[in-house]
Amino acid sequence: MRIGLIGTGRIGSFHAGVLARHPRVDALVVTDPDAARAARVAERTGATTAASASEVLASGVDAVVIASATSAHAELIGRAARAGLPAFCEKPIALDLPGTLGALGEVERAGSVLQLGFMRRFDAGYAAARAAVRGGSLGRLHTVRAVTSDPAPPPAAYLPLSGGLFRDCLVHDFDILRWVTGREVTEVYATGSDAGPQIFRAAGDVDTAAALLTLDDGTLATATATRCNGAGYDVRMELAGERDQIAVGLDGRTPLTSAQPQGPPAPAEPWPGFLERFAPAYEAELDAFVGVVRGEAANPCDGREALHALRIAEACELSRKERRPVRMTEIPGL
Repeated sequence: MRIGLIGTGRIGSFHAGVLARHPRVDALVVTDPDAARAARVAERTGATTAASASEVLASGVDAVVIASATSAHAELIGRAARAGLPAFCEKPIALDLPGTLGALGEVERAGSVLQLGFMRRFDAGYAAARAAVRGGSLGRLHTVRAVTSDPAPPPAAYLPLSGGLFRDCLVHDFDILRWVTGREVTEVYATGSDAGPQIFRAAGDVDTAAALLTLDDGTLATATATRCNGAGYDVRMELAGERDQIAVGLDGRTPLTSAQPQGPPAPAEPWPGFLERFAPAYEAELDAFVGVVRGEAANPCDGREALHALRIAEACELSRKERRPVRMTEIPGL
């Protein structure tokens, strides 16, 4: 199998290594607007380089992996669809609903395949939580608490392009909440704070946010995020039912210290970032994509899943700005 990779930044470079090692990928073609960066990745992985995305799409590849700048995702998805190529794309499809719907329309009209990169679906802990909820071992689920905390803010130049904390960061929590519980969000009430570094105020964004989400069976979920968690990279989910409660992301590297005298101390090596924490999940999602391309498996994360998560993020942003609860029926897109 011959795979094209568009974008060789941090996540693209990681994907290149995964694809180069994959036993069913025979050749890898990479491109990036930064030709020197693409050349370095190609040298490291044994890939060949292409001068542009157009050249990749015309090079006889069997599928493409899109890890470019977010602003290019929707266009590249459309071009891959029109070329008849299955595509894997990092989230998001686009930063707004019209762009997302336009790209999904291209995929549907072409009858092609689009798999979205919500890697948490491939994490062992989240998969076990899903099985526990669906299997009934927790009893009636009544409370879910999701946490996403980055150890440090991203570069200032990234913030105006990110779509904001709800669309860029918490969208992962919104997706995994639906995937684990099998329920839909009916209402959100969200707020945020820009009391941290000045770069967030300059970008019109917040550095910390919280959302209360009501699910269609009455389960209550909270989702919090911050860009300023000096202890390390912390992604967790707690699920509480009438019989039992479990936690995802609680291990020897969780950057959390107990205040109890007999509690566990701070970890010696806390998770430093998303690539380290979710490396096995990133590998698993690309392995799944290879299986989809080969016709051996169903698409585990269709593009419509990204639309659902984005609609929740849009509702949260509207709630934050207008300081009120927002029903999901207020958000277009379905």
